[in-house]
Amino acid sequence: MRVLLVSPGFHGYHSAISAALVARGHDVTTHVYDDHGGLAGRTWHQLRHQLPHRVGAGSLRRLAREETTRAAAMVDQTRPQAVLVVKGDRLGEQFWAAIRRVPRITWLYDELRRTQWTSERLQPLGPVATYSALDAADLHAAGLDVRHVPLAFDHRLVPTPTRRRDQPVTFVGARYPSREHVLAALVAEGVPVRAYGRDWSGHPVDRLRTWRVGAPSIPAGRDRSRAEAYDLMTASVATLNLHGDQDGFTMRTFEAAGTGAVELIDRADVEGLYEPGVEVLPWSQPDELVELCRRSMADRAWTDTIRAAARSRTLAEHTFDHRVAVLEDAWDTA
Repeated sequence: MRVLLVSPGFHGYHSAISAALVARGHDVTTHVYDDHGGLAGRTWHQLRHQLPHRVGAGSLRRLAREETTRAAAMVDQTRPQAVLVVKGDRLGEQFWAAIRRVPRITWLYDELRRTQWTSERLQPLGPVATYSALDAADLHAAGLDVRHVPLAFDHRLVPTPTRRRDQPVTFVGARYPSREHVLAALVAEGVPVRAYGRDWSGHPVDRLRTWRVGAPSIPAGRDRSRAEAYDLMTASVATLNLHGDQDGFTMRTFEAAGTGAVELIDRADVEGLYEPGVEVLPWSQPDELVELCRRSMADRAWTDTIRAAARSRTLAEHTFDHRVAVLEDAWDTA
């Protein structure tokens, strides 16, 4: 079918979803609804929308209207036979009206409370998929057509990850207080650790991008592309997957395992996706995490078996191809 994929640009995951749809025989057009068009466009976006919003001089409603108009125009232009919307909470009625008679599904990679969605707003928009098992249960109870669809690994991005072991324990991702607390505890115990991302970096450009003056004391590097992050995790002694206040499993859950990294995950309920202690290494207390880090540094034979098992399970069950097959089934009921 002619499929229109409407997605935010978040880390380029739309490319993985598009490739999975193409692999299933579809003709895919991707519309990135928050694409601002290169460096000049991003700068203008910051000045026109983000800066006034941050200083309390304006809202983001105008931005939402512009994104909605562009997305609706893309529907008219492509005349899709099916539509997959990723997140989409900033898109207004003009867009949803344009796809009302088209088979469709909306896939959420965040909890409802962190988006502009409500069950009432989602009710008339067609099938919903969510990475959150709790949200799936609540939406089902509210009468929505909903599926629990976890996130996934982009196995096409780095088909053969690096096999170096020259990086310390790493964390790749946004900086939140709970995550900073974990990394600081490891540093205090003498565990070599390094965080990557613009929120951690002390580089002047990253401080400007994140509207801050200082930087945390944790050793840090700048942003990495997704491909670079995949190789970085694999090249690490072990890599951290830190959730905090989330019930859905992050993309990193599947990416770290899929690249063949030693994944230190702060979730004991990962069973069902991965086998704890065999494919991933859960922990709940700081001393457990420290012990796992030290064993990962000392026992390569042990970690090699974990790396192989994690990658094998991911490629067999947790790629975007697997997820798209589930999403595709929902179009029949739209």
